[in-house]
Amino acid sequence: MGYFRTSLLLAALTALFLGLGWLLGGGFGVVIALIFAMGTNFYAWWNSDTLALSRHNAQMISGANNPDLFRLVGELADAAGLPHPKVAVISADAPNAFATGRNPDNATVAVTTGLLAILDRDELAGVIAHELAHIEQRDTLTMTIAATVGGAISMLAQFALFFGGGRDRGAFGIIGVILGAILAPIAAMLIQMMVSRGREYVADRRGAEISGAPLALASALQKLSARAGRIEMETAERAPASAHLFIVNPLSGARMDNLFSTHPNPENRIAALRALAETMPRRQPRETARRAGSVPIVRRRKGPWA
Repeated sequence: MGYFRTSLLLAALTALFLGLGWLLGGGFGVVIALIFAMGTNFYAWWNSDTLALSRHNAQMISGANNPDLFRLVGELADAAGLPHPKVAVISADAPNAFATGRNPDNATVAVTTGLLAILDRDELAGVIAHELAHIEQRDTLTMTIAATVGGAISMLAQFALFFGGGRDRGAFGIIGVILGAILAPIAAMLIQMMVSRGREYVADRRGAEISGAPLALASALQKLSARAGRIEMETAERAPASAHLFIVNPLSGARMDNLFSTHPNPENRIAALRALAETMPRRQPRETARRAGSVPIVRRRKGPWA
């Protein structure tokens, strides 16, 4: 199903390319747009994960330089029955996280330093489990391709405003250029919104199952949603087409992009997790379970992962 959704997404975004090409250059514009779309889709399929990480200046970590975080990701991947993903940290005060990669064997989980600073271990485990759920369901391929191709559509629309629009060019001349430049990025955002909102609820549920603590994930979402809109994330503001990758919307409330939010209302997600907690078997929090075993008792602290 993950690859089927990806194919539908690529088809829809390719249609946007072709439609924009027709508005800008008629039949010749369609040919040029088709070539551009094929090249962009091929690049997105193989490199969109690398591009997503580089857009947000993510730095890979190992067990040597952040053993607690690296170990936690590995434990949760084992619980989900997944290969261990790579782990990256983004230097940003805004608390957030995302996963990327074309399949579970080539996946990366990225978290911001702001997220590591405000969450306790159980909450952090819930967020990471949510991202692992996206990896398990192949959402990461769809999301990273949408980010790459959506950004390319916006770039093509801006290019058209500067270099297109002669009276003898395109199906509608300058009117076609203006319509294409305005409508194509909006359509791209709408496609991203449609493929993103439903998957967040599914990833919340599956993430709660992996971590065994839906209330901890609900608590993390409450903290993240309260801070993410108030603390600007510069890399996300520069690349709004990648906003749907994150667990909560990273864009500030001042942006018009939020009119087309790719994330469901956090209060609805929190309510769904609390309802799920009523039906799931009660399980010891991860920190409590550690203390009950042979591991020496360690006083609980918040945000020890940065």
